[in-house]
Amino acid sequence: MPSCCSKSEPEQPAQSPCCAPGRKIDWLFWSCLVVVAAAYLAQLFFHRSLADSRLGAFTDGAFEMTNRMWWGILFGVGAVGLIGMIPREFITAILGPGGRFSGILRACGAGLLLDLCNHGILMVGMKLYERGASLGQIFAFLIASPWNSLSTTLILIALIGLPWTLIFIALSAVIGITTGLIAEFLVRTGALAPNPHQKDLPPDFQFWPAARHRYAAATFDRAFFRGHTRRALAESRMIVRWILLGVVLVAVLRAIFDPSTFAQWFGPTVAGLALTFLAATVIEVCSEGSSPLAADLLTRAGAPGNGFTFLMAGAATDYTEVLALRETTRSWKLALALPLLASPQILIIAWLLNQPLPL
Repeated sequence: MPSCCSKSEPEQPAQSPCCAPGRKIDWLFWSCLVVVAAAYLAQLFFHRSLADSRLGAFTDGAFEMTNRMWWGILFGVGAVGLIGMIPREFITAILGPGGRFSGILRACGAGLLLDLCNHGILMVGMKLYERGASLGQIFAFLIASPWNSLSTTLILIALIGLPWTLIFIALSAVIGITTGLIAEFLVRTGALAPNPHQKDLPPDFQFWPAARHRYAAATFDRAFFRGHTRRALAESRMIVRWILLGVVLVAVLRAIFDPSTFAQWFGPTVAGLALTFLAATVIEVCSEGSSPLAADLLTRAGAPGNGFTFLMAGAATDYTEVLALRETTRSWKLALALPLLASPQILIIAWLLNQPLPL
C-alpha cells in the first residue's frame, strides 16, 4: 500500500520528511500555527473589543493575511501532490532542459500564466526544484510569477490602467529571464551549485508515448490518492512553516507600522526608491494586498518606479522565499543568490521609470 514513505521512482534520492527516523517535533511550525490560529479566532470573535489597540492590529494582520492566502496555500499543496506524481523526465520535457534560453523562457512563461499568490507559487517552485528544474528556471519562475495572477492583474488594470499594467508585466518577465540566465551562467562556471535532482532526457524519449504508457500502468485507487495526499501534506509543511512565520512577522510589523502611509513618504527620488525597496522587503504584503499600495505610489506619489519596486521587491527579497530556498537547496549561497541577482535589476529599472519623459 503506498504511503508518504513509499518511493514512486527508483531514482528518488530522499524520502518524505514524514519518514525521517526519529524525527523531532517541528516547534517552529506548531508554535506559529498556534499563534496564527489564536490571532485569527480572536479577530473573528473579539474584533470589536480589540479595535484601536496594538493587539487588535496584530490579530487583524494575521486575520487578513490568512484570508488572502489560504486558497493559494491549498492550491499549492494540491500542486505539490500533482507534481510529485510526475516523473522528473516529464518535468524536464515540459520546462525544457536547464541551462538553455528556451528552458528559462518556458519557466518564466509558466510563472506568468500560473494564477497563484506568492505563497502558493513558492511551494510549486520548491517542488519543481526537487523534480529537477534547474536553478535558473526556478529563479525565473519565482520572480515572474507572484503578483501576476489573474486577480491581481485585473486589480492593477482597474487602478493604474492597461498600459502601465502591461509595462509592469513585461518588465517582470525581463527581470525573471535575465536573472535565470545569470544563474545558469554562474552554475556553468561553478560559482553556484547545480541542482542535484536534475536529470537529462534519454535520447529516445518521446513525451506522449511515454505519458500514455505511464497512464496505462497507473492504478488510480483509494490507496493511490491517499498516499499522494499524505506525501503532499508532509512535503508542503516544510514551506508552510515559513509562510506561518511570515504571517506572524507581518502581524507584528503591522502592529507597529502602518503600511498605508508608504505612498505619503516615498516619492520618485533615490531616497524614496530606497525606502520603498526596504519597506517592501521588511513588510511582506500578499500579492493582492500589494496592488493598491503600488497603485497609490504610482498615482498619488507620482513614482511609477516605486510602484514597480513595491510589487517586485517582495518576489526577489521576501524572507519567506529565502528561507524556503535555503530549506530546499540546503545552501545559504543559493538562497541569497536570488535577491542578490534580482535586486539591482529592479532598482535600475525602477529608477528609469521614475525619470520624467523628455518632451
